[in-house]
Amino acid sequence: MDWLQTLVLALIQGLTEFLPVSSSAHLILPAQLLGWQDQGLAFDVAVHLGTLVAVVWYYRRQLTAMVGGAWQGVTQRRVNEDLRLGLLIVWATLPAVVCGLLFKDLIEQYTRSVTVIGITTVLFGALLWFADARGRQRIGLMGIGLGLATIIGVAQALALIPGTSRSGITITAALLVGLKREDAAHFSFLLSIPVILGALVLMSRDLVGLEHAYSLIQLGVACVLSALVAYLTIAFFVRLVSRVGMMPFAVYRLLLGAVLLLWFT
Repeated sequence: MDWLQTLVLALIQGLTEFLPVSSSAHLILPAQLLGWQDQGLAFDVAVHLGTLVAVVWYYRRQLTAMVGGAWQGVTQRRVNEDLRLGLLIVWATLPAVVCGLLFKDLIEQYTRSVTVIGITTVLFGALLWFADARGRQRIGLMGIGLGLATIIGVAQALALIPGTSRSGITITAALLVGLKREDAAHFSFLLSIPVILGALVLMSRDLVGLEHAYSLIQLGVACVLSALVAYLTIAFFVRLVSRVGMMPFAVYRLLLGAVLLLWFT
């Protein structure tokens, strides 16, 4: 694999992992236009590690507070706000874990096509637009309860279908149940941490013994580049979304899905 493919795919992964625009849809375009082969499992591990580092570093204070809250909860035998938020994140992760274990093979066999990705990109782009326009946007991050976390967690399980966008569907669900835009983004990004970590563990297990087409230097550069771009993307999106809303991203998804369906199917 050449350096152009390494840099372009790492850049795309860093940009689209946390934006509600579907990273899988974007990874199709350069492959179709330039005739690139699949990037391989080692590359996926490298760039996912980079995005995990980015989101952990961005939310390091909140994560530290959750750890401290868990310690206080154990020592004082009571649930505090930081511990409660951490438990809700764990709870909301469970539907994706269960669905991933039950339906992983079916999803890989029947949904990894340009047609499916194009349809889901359009469908969930329209739903994101609707949620942003109709959501009441009155609940803050600490106002999330068990019921709301369950709804968002179940929605996250849909992201197992390529083209859905994990951040897109969780932000959509959060807006529909009444979260403010910025808090919807925060909860979605915090929720990504256990999901990306779990995916890394599974991919790393499958990676053992496999040959790959990248040098260690290329993988290291891909990891660092995806981390830097993902961190900047999170910071940009959180600051932007409260002012402009989700409409630009929804419109972009509709156009991208149309391109995929009209030109590559």
